Amino acid sequence: MIQRIKPRTANIAVFGVGHAVYWEQFPGLYEKLLEYHGDFKKLIADNGVTVFDYGMVDTNEKAFAVSDKIKADKIDVIFCNMLTYATSSVFAPIIRGADLPVVLVALQPLSHLDYTRANTRGQLENDCICSVPEFTGVAVRMGKKVSDVIIGTLYGDSRAKAELADWCEAAKVLHDLRGARFGLMGHVLEAMYDMHADPTAVSAAFGVHVPLFEVDDVIKTLETVTEKETEEKRKLILDIFDTPDPVSDPITKKLTEKDLTKAAKTAAALEKFVSENKLTGLAYYYNGLPGSLHRQTVSSFIVGNSLLIASGFPMCGEYDIKTCIAMFIMDRLDMGGSFAEFHPFDFDEGFILVGHDGPHHIAIAEGKPVLRSLKKYHGKPGSGASVEFKLKEGPITILGITQTYDGKFKFVIGEGESEKGPIPPTGNTNTRGYFGSDCRDFIKRWVMEGPTHHYALGVGHRAETIKKIAAALDMECTVVK
Repeated sequence: MIQRIKPRTANIAVFGVGHAVYWEQFPGLYEKLLEYHGDFKKLIADNGVTVFDYGMVDTNEKAFAVSDKIKADKIDVIFCNMLTYATSSVFAPIIRGADLPVVLVALQPLSHLDYTRANTRGQLENDCICSVPEFTGVAVRMGKKVSDVIIGTLYGDSRAKAELADWCEAAKVLHDLRGARFGLMGHVLEAMYDMHADPTAVSAAFGVHVPLFEVDDVIKTLETVTEKETEEKRKLILDIFDTPDPVSDPITKKLTEKDLTKAAKTAAALEKFVSENKLTGLAYYYNGLPGSLHRQTVSSFIVGNSLLIASGFPMCGEYDIKTCIAMFIMDRLDMGGSFAEFHPFDFDEGFILVGHDGPHHIAIAEGKPVLRSLKKYHGKPGSGASVEFKLKEGPITILGITQTYDGKFKFVIGEGESEKGPIPPTGNTNTRGYFGSDCRDFIKRWVMEGPTHHYALGVGHRAETIKKIAAALDMECTVVK
């Protein structure tokens, strides 16, 4: 029901390399290699990205020209297609000028040579690996690094195809991260030291802007919402969510008409607000005086937040911009990205509940998500409609972004499983998270990495992909196992 606001895509640079001396020595070789290059380009384009093909780079002069084009075309990831042997002079200008991931791709047309009929021409058509050591070596000498080397065959190689796809997925994150606008609204939840973040440090590390807002900015937009817009959101909410009777938690009750109307109007206002301000994400928190319009407005964000998150716009409470960015990364990898923390263990069954109150990525809910009215938001001011669901069953990944003693950002990643079973009916999202062979050992290793208490929660096992993104951003990254 909810469409993504912005399609996922990326700009991928592709060029082949070769040795110009060969073309006169072996007529037709150049043209044959370009045929292979065309097939390689299709492998890339099939991943829903825009391919910028710079053709065959077989001289140093062409390499300098391609380096300039890469900068002008706002490329996210570079694939160097190792078509045959090439001298490192055709690669050095490109790697020297690159400040983005460079992947060497050595995919042989043949899985093996026919040794009874082998010849030099046939060898050169399959000499894809020959200059890879030379290229990686010159990168090191220039103080640069090759991000990855993909080795395999050009046709029918599922492993190589998956590795290429993985880099295209990482590129989609980098594409939307460049120049993104992650807003901060209000103030940090008092005394939560792990939530504090310097907007300039965030801008420097992630290449984004952090505009600052007041709750008044949303209130101003709220005043423009019409009854028709509110009613449209109200119908959408009732289509998406169940509204069951309360179960065991006395602070929950069946969704009230008042809370539904308030949530619908605020959802319409938030949609306008993020569009008007060209935002990519928003982290917020605000106490406000009891009974004030500011408190009432902020306490009605949750449903609208969840609708926005499902459309590819991360929203999170408690002023946690670091987790907002983690949620963004997961969303652009198409794995969801809910605001989460650890809840009680089940030591008998060996799992831990993972979830949070507030906004969640309802696209990854198991079954229909639930709305309940809460008489109070525990630990925070206000009351109102709140989202409850269990994550889809199967593999899950958690991503925390924290900061080290010297202020640098660090990724902490873990993989586990979401398994079937009841969750507390508290108006909060929870799922049964199984991590490793011993859940308590995993959690101990996790907390010893110095994370914040929040993290993004998504479906699938994507630690390796997220590691690529951390490397592209030159950030420390730990995978907890």
